[in-house]
Amino acid sequence: MTQALPQGVDINAPVTSAFASILTPEALAFVAALHRRFEPQRRELMQRRQQRQASLDAGALPDFLPETAATRLGEWQIAPLPADLHDRRVEITGPAERKVMINALNSGASVFMVDFEDAQCPSWDNQLQGQINLRDAWRRTLAYHGHDGRHYRLNDDIATLMVRPRGWHLPEKHLLVDGQMVNGGLFDFALSYFHNAAALHKVGRAPYYYLPKLESHLEARLWNDIFVAAQQQLQLPRGSIKATVMIENILAAFEMDEILYELREHSAGLNAGRWDYIFSCIKHFRHNREFCLADRERITMRVPFMRSYTLQLIKTCHQRGAPAIGGMSALIPIKHDPSRNELALAEIRAEKERDARDGYDGGWVAHPALVPLAHEAFRSVLGSAVHQWQRQRDDVLITAADLLNFQPETPITEHGLRNNINVGIQYLGAWFSGNGCVPIHNLLEEAATAEIARSQIWQWIRSPKGVLDDGRKVTLGLFRDLAADEINKLRAEYGSRWRRQFEDAAQLFDLLISSDEFIDFLTLPGNEYLD
Repeated sequence: MTQALPQGVDINAPVTSAFASILTPEALAFVAALHRRFEPQRRELMQRRQQRQASLDAGALPDFLPETAATRLGEWQIAPLPADLHDRRVEITGPAERKVMINALNSGASVFMVDFEDAQCPSWDNQLQGQINLRDAWRRTLAYHGHDGRHYRLNDDIATLMVRPRGWHLPEKHLLVDGQMVNGGLFDFALSYFHNAAALHKVGRAPYYYLPKLESHLEARLWNDIFVAAQQQLQLPRGSIKATVMIENILAAFEMDEILYELREHSAGLNAGRWDYIFSCIKHFRHNREFCLADRERITMRVPFMRSYTLQLIKTCHQRGAPAIGGMSALIPIKHDPSRNELALAEIRAEKERDARDGYDGGWVAHPALVPLAHEAFRSVLGSAVHQWQRQRDDVLITAADLLNFQPETPITEHGLRNNINVGIQYLGAWFSGNGCVPIHNLLEEAATAEIARSQIWQWIRSPKGVLDDGRKVTLGLFRDLAADEINKLRAEYGSRWRRQFEDAAQLFDLLISSDEFIDFLTLPGNEYLD
């Protein structure tokens, strides 16, 4: 990088000429200013996470906060939303890859959430190229020229773009400010906002975000403080940033009113992040001897604790004039098997219709081919309306016990155990190769689903309830025996495509399972493998 870096800023990764257009001295100074101001607050919140986990490990159970009862009982609503966030009936998600982004923006979806987190391997190249792609998309210049000679460009009518930065726990190890690694989420937000907010404002638009992995309203408050500071520094209207919070942590489910309140001038509602939510339940109650979940495929949106949380989300959002966005099925089209494809499509259609009947204003899909199906499912319930914010769910009365009703506990099967091993290793191998969103066994797997796979095995080994339906206790020895068998099958299936990354994946997966201390996120040790 030939440009001088701001004082105290260091980059320990290659900076190409293209990357230099993102990592300008002015942009890096903006990142550094936000880091210096808010990093102490972020660290305090991460320490608070550890303290809350210690309380859960000691047997405490979460409940609605008595100190914020006035917020839950108060009559208030979020600030009005801009017109381009009124229709969110179908949202599509995907990594910040150029071709993926063009196809998603052209898909006919209402919103495209470009994902710098769970659906993207956060290598230096991926994150910086993603920022370039994001800049081009917001300026309507995004194009891609394939090796097959095909050319991709944006249509005149495209989806509204939203950005999901990384969570508060993930660092950007390649950028140091005063010797400290900058938080990955702050890095993703600050660069995207610095380079695009003013240009969007000139044409009457604004940047919109999805906020992942929040565990409390205090973490939402930190984002709100950062939004205010960023708008002030760039002299843009306060409240122009809008952000949807993903409720993908069970602790956050007890603070949905409070999260909306903290972000109320910047809020664009809540989303039911189902896969991370399941993972969070396993993670937080891993030492609770009464907690144990059945095979992953049994934990649907219809089981008691998932049903309670999704209904509570709708009720909370609509009471506050906020959009409620449903989660995503991992099912994708199955091109090689028409009969199974029809079953998958029917299941997705039924799920989206159920979401719409429950009161959701929209839902997620993972593939452009599913957009028309999801649109029709919501249209069949909403008719010509583009949302149903006005629909109150006063009939929904969810208690703490409802949110903690963790069923089903059985069955746990050898098939389920093997599937967790198989998916976990395949996903990590792809992740190490730079891919964060991978089709495996006709399901679209990303970091959150891989987290369920490894955390279930870890907990089954240590729980007295971790017993297979044939009577065998799940043990580290049984896991390793089955893992060796699954790895041999994968080696044979992959052939020459089985490379070093998959050996690293198998090694890391074993570490995640065998470690006496539960590793909070697989992406933390995984990050050390990335360039």
